[in-house]
Amino acid sequence: MTANLADSMEVLEQLRTEAPPRIAAATSVADLDALEADLVGRTSPVAEARRGLGQIADGAIRGATGKAINDVALEIQGLLDARRTTLEAQEASVRLASDAVDVTLPGHAPRRGTLHLIQSTMDEIVDIFVGLGYTVATGPEAETEFYNFTALNIPATHPSRLESDTLYLDYGDEQDEVLLRTHTSPMQARYMEEHDPPTYVVVPGRVFRADAVDATHSPVFTQLEGLAVDENITLGDLKGTLAAFAKQFFGTDTKVKFIPHYFPFTEPSAEMHAYTNGQWIELLGCGMVNPAVFEQVGYDPARYTGFAFGMGMERMAMVRHGITDLRALLDPDRRVLEQYK
Repeated sequence: MTANLADSMEVLEQLRTEAPPRIAAATSVADLDALEADLVGRTSPVAEARRGLGQIADGAIRGATGKAINDVALEIQGLLDARRTTLEAQEASVRLASDAVDVTLPGHAPRRGTLHLIQSTMDEIVDIFVGLGYTVATGPEAETEFYNFTALNIPATHPSRLESDTLYLDYGDEQDEVLLRTHTSPMQARYMEEHDPPTYVVVPGRVFRADAVDATHSPVFTQLEGLAVDENITLGDLKGTLAAFAKQFFGTDTKVKFIPHYFPFTEPSAEMHAYTNGQWIELLGCGMVNPAVFEQVGYDPARYTGFAFGMGMERMAMVRHGITDLRALLDPDRRVLEQYK
């Protein structure tokens, strides 16, 4: 054995004596990793002694020396592994303690959204009429000229048929052009075509007109159409139904009045006004269904009468909440919308 190898073996014996207390003193896995590199790593005395084995010419001595070096390395590695297991368990316990959740504390619930004021207004009005015995129907937003105008007794010369008022689609033909419906009234004709009287139905939905956005107009808005057809329905039934709706929606002390007006699909026709916020405000249009509409859908005008009404949901919401500018309802600013939860 050379002098250098002898010196290395002395260092290993010293390491065998010093390693246990150093390993036991390690307080973290990180400290133990650094200590392991010093004791049995690539630059450790163990590695240095193994590199010196090549200097031993005698095979028997070389084997015995290699075994002695390996015994020291295994002993130290065993101590390192045992200490690592202990430290890892301790650190896991600390992490678990710091991550513990007190299940008795109140949770952090996410903020809940809400319906837009226009939608909630429409839902409430629909519920009122369902409570009065009406059913709910919906129809296409892309409508034919026949159902949007002709079936409702709107003459070919009526200005609402012009492109300045109505948004036509590049679809269909000249015989029956396709357009974005200007009101929910086309469902009057569609529903009556498919259902025999008595008929009590409300139709909520979006409608479209060639209007610029301002304080009271929008090219897209929502309406609710109502239709009642039965034997012996009178104008008094119309007034009583809409007065009951107004009292339920605006308050039991709400006063209403009906002012004569003109609509092609009703006769006689009227506007209903309500007294609210200290003034009379127009709410909706209504009237007795024109017999010409019954003839279009195959109802017998000599046997059946009925009434129809239509209202804008934006209008209802604005009157009820004192909103003076329609654009407030179209503003995506949450600070505006959250005022009407």
